[in-house]
Amino acid sequence: MANVIDYLPELEGDEAAYISKVMESMDEKSADRFAKVYRARRKDPQTILLTALVGFFGVAGIHRFLVGQLGMGLLYLFTAGLCFIGTIVDVINYKNLAFEYNREVAREAVSLIQ
Repeated sequence: MANVIDYLPELEGDEAAYISKVMESMDEKSADRFAKVYRARRKDPQTILLTALVGFFGVAGIHRFLVGQLGMGLLYLFTAGLCFIGTIVDVINYKNLAFEYNREVAREAVSLIQ
């Protein structure tokens, strides 16, 4: 039984709880491999916030490209972040954007280590 704090101490809140559930049935070797793959692929919520803020001063939608939402990224790019309203919403909900992306990364990482 792996402890998420031992392998991924940088996780917080919902993400830590979710990864803890994912790792609870793993042995130490599997947990170590999972942590390495997950850490390499996950997106930090602060990075998503900073790139969303860039939308106010430069190019909108970079944060959507980072989380793999190419269509929304292009829409934000061509509409100036949906006239800044979408960018404001994303600045408020940046943790949720990162958590959704990281959940998918965790599922892929579990399938890779098995």
